[in-house]
Amino acid sequence: MRFVLLAMVIFLASCNLKFKKNEERIRALNSMQQADVDFSNTSKEKGMRKAFLEFLEDDGVLLRPSHYPIVGADAIEFISSMNDSSFSLTWRPSRADVAQSGDLGYTYGMYTLKSADTTIRGTYVTIWHKNKEGKWKFVLDSGNEGVGDGEEPEHTEEEQ
Repeated sequence: MRFVLLAMVIFLASCNLKFKKNEERIRALNSMQQADVDFSNTSKEKGMRKAFLEFLEDDGVLLRPSHYPIVGADAIEFISSMNDSSFSLTWRPSRADVAQSGDLGYTYGMYTLKSADTTIRGTYVTIWHKNKEGKWKFVLDSGNEGVGDGEEPEHTEEEQ
């Protein structure tokens, strides 16, 4: 009888640890997704350049068309040299996931780049890392232009 009682206590304690870890992971996932939304809102309100500089990790990487990967200080220089006064860049995450550790994850979704006479829509992926201060910064960002009319595809029941 004592063995059964001891086994039940150990089982319940291990379940509690697992549930606690899942709650922590969900909190990390939610905060990372919010960082992506805040990143887009900053781009809309203050401009793409300021947003990217604010959310870029010091050694972050940009993957851009017709460029080798742009890393760290070169990424900062690349962003700083951009003139973002004639367009607006916003996006919305569609999906995200975070590692069990709660400090590394990704978001992806659709972006919209608008200028006075043109609207370009595409897809993006951002890989995020939670730094020592507990803030989410992106360590890799990439986008892909051209998704037709910009309408998001319907998700299957399984994807939702």
